[in-house]
Amino acid sequence: MTATGGPKPKAAQVADALREDIKRMKPGDRLPSQRELMERFGYASQTIQNGLAALRSEGLIVSAGNLGNFVGDGSTPSSDVRDDITEIRSQIQALTERLEALERSVSGGA
Repeated sequence: MTATGGPKPKAAQVADALREDIKRMKPGDRLPSQRELMERFGYASQTIQNGLAALRSEGLIVSAGNLGNFVGDGSTPSSDVRDDITEIRSQIQALTERLEALERSVSGGA
């Protein structure tokens, strides 16, 4: 239950269950794939990703791109730089497209 008395969000449920799993694992052990976690919990991909993101932000797991997620060594939380770069590239692409559209509208209206 949350502070408001409602059920805990699904991503938090995923993170909680994986925290328990991690307690029985060693640093460097691989977590189940996202597909396996989707089957286990019956939740959508984004929900699983959000649960994993919470664990990454706590430093409990680290991501290794296409290799998957692994139990962290308990050190300071590390950001997943690849995810950050991908998000920034996506934002730059969207801004570039908007700028090009604005330039077309200005040159077409002149």
